[in-house]
Amino acid sequence: ARHTAQVAQINTGKACPLDATQVRQAMRAIDLSAIDLLVIENVGNLICPVGFDLGQDAKVGMFSVTEGDDKAAKHPHLVIAADVILLNKIDLLGVVPFDARVFAEDVRSLRPDADIMEVSARTGALDPWLRWLRESASAVAASA
Repeated sequence: ARHTAQVAQINTGKACPLDATQVRQAMRAIDLSAIDLLVIENVGNLICPVGFDLGQDAKVGMFSVTEGDDKAAKHPHLVIAADVILLNKIDLLGVVPFDARVFAEDVRSLRPDADIMEVSARTGALDPWLRWLRESASAVAASA
C-alpha cells in the first residue's frame, strides 16, 4: 500500500483460498485504466492458493529459506502450478539450516523448466524478480 493508492483488501472469512468472484468484486475498487500490473496476493498456506484460477496471467510460488529446504517437496502442487518460484530471505543462507541445492533439486524434479529466483525483500535483492515482472507485463500488454 505504501507504493500505490490502489489497493483492495479481500477478507475470505473462514474460507481458505480466494476465488475469482472475490477478486472481480475487489477489482471494482481499482481504476484498472491507471495500472500496468495487478498483483493478486493469495496468502495463507502453500496448498490452498494454487488450486484456483483467479484470472491471472501467471502464478508465482514463494518459499522462504526460514521455512526449510524441504518445502518444495512437501508442496508439489505449488511448484507444478507456478510459472516462477521465488526463494525469499536468501540473506539468511548460512544462518539458518537450508540447503539450496536440495531445494533446487526438489523443484527441478517436479518442474524441470521452473525459474527459481533467489531474492531478499529485506536487503532489496529483487532484480531478477523485478525484471521478470517487467518482461511478463510487457508480453501481456503486447498480446492484448
